[in-house]
Amino acid sequence: MPTGQRPNIVMVLTDDHAAHAISAYDDTLLQTPNLDRLAHEGMRFDATYCTNALCAPSRASILTGTYSHVNGVRTLSTHFDAAQPTFVSMLRDAGYQTWLAGKWHLGHGGEHDPQGFDYWEVLDGQGPYWDPELISEHGRRTVSGYTTTILTDLAIERIRQRDPDRPFCLLLHHKAPHRSWDPDTAHAKLFADEDLPEPATLFDDHAGHGRAAREARMRIGRDLNERDLKAPFPPDLSEPERTRWAYQRYLKDYLRCVVSVDENTGRLLDVLDDEGLRDDTIVAYSSDQGFFLGDHGWYDKRFMYDESLRMPLLVRYPPEVPAGSATDAMALNIDFAQTFLDYAGIEAHPRMQGESLRPLLRGERPDGWRDSIYYRYWEHDDNPHHVEAHYGVRTERYKLIYYYARGFGIPGASDRTMEPEWELFDLERDPAELTNVWADPAYAGVREELRAELARLQAQYADEPCEDSA
Repeated sequence: MPTGQRPNIVMVLTDDHAAHAISAYDDTLLQTPNLDRLAHEGMRFDATYCTNALCAPSRASILTGTYSHVNGVRTLSTHFDAAQPTFVSMLRDAGYQTWLAGKWHLGHGGEHDPQGFDYWEVLDGQGPYWDPELISEHGRRTVSGYTTTILTDLAIERIRQRDPDRPFCLLLHHKAPHRSWDPDTAHAKLFADEDLPEPATLFDDHAGHGRAAREARMRIGRDLNERDLKAPFPPDLSEPERTRWAYQRYLKDYLRCVVSVDENTGRLLDVLDDEGLRDDTIVAYSSDQGFFLGDHGWYDKRFMYDESLRMPLLVRYPPEVPAGSATDAMALNIDFAQTFLDYAGIEAHPRMQGESLRPLLRGERPDGWRDSIYYRYWEHDDNPHHVEAHYGVRTERYKLIYYYARGFGIPGASDRTMEPEWELFDLERDPAELTNVWADPAYAGVREELRAELARLQAQYADEPCEDSA
């Protein structure tokens, strides 16, 4: 990198990619050698969390460095005002070339179209896995082929056609591995001759949870449909047999989509190497949230339980990030914006609510680094999965969740009301979050400490608590 030149920034963002489907985190299910390459050559973050486990809200938080109540995207029914400050628009104002290829999922038309990009070409909504229609400022076009490969091709084209005298910021946002889990033909038979290991909680009956978990509609054997599974259920299966059969079909297709992401990430990394950009470029890989891979008997996300809450984050930047390093310091998706701006030498926008991860990437943990995180899911009971609105706090050992059981008239939230409920989990004794100890007298002191911490975080982020939780 020429003296004084700011680093290029490449962010690969997938949709619904659980950390435990990356072998750098957990090699139980599959191998992801190219994503592991990022971990081996950079840093693996082991405690990165989203602030709202839903695609559009998390993407808005990543772009703006703010919680959903600040950027306005609380649910899938609340579109994004793309004119608000984002790290991309700030990089562009500072001279960066800025490009977006892939999933936008924040609305289209007028103020909802991407802004702050020199080039953008995005999927229409979720987009399909094959022959996608792409939208740009020049209109629409359909491209034949597999979407993960096509989007990577667009990103590679931008890199090769760059202005070499200016730094660039490239966002490659994949659809995969979001539902409907349609694999590339090259991967269609992967795992066909094996049974994937089942999670220990596949048959969780949610006896240790509250009403919200028991009423959610995301059970693999009951709520996945034959279109998702690409085959009818065999007749005369018992409930456990039906769950096992659906789990194998669902997860194999999900992992096949992950393999394509992994291979295409390798292609992108190879191009950066071939172009002599390896040492000049920050490469970050993440997902908009986690995903249940049969954990608790579920697919999908939304809940504050760790499989949904936790995001993968792998970052490579050879001049500053020690190869093969890892951190268990708590990070949030609202930190990404300030991190990229920090590396570009740009002061964060005053409304941004995250922290730069740069000290952690150097192997340092600043005094006073966060030891708790705040989460809020707004889409109350108004989606196919009927997950209730909730907020909560997670510390290293404990997690407190409050289901406030109402929608408050927000688009994408139903007007159904229930009795509020609390859940408290001791993550040291119960890492799978199976037993709610809210009512256990032994945790009375912990309850009060966590409620105080929840109130502190809501005040810090200027989010209004629900009156019942006072």
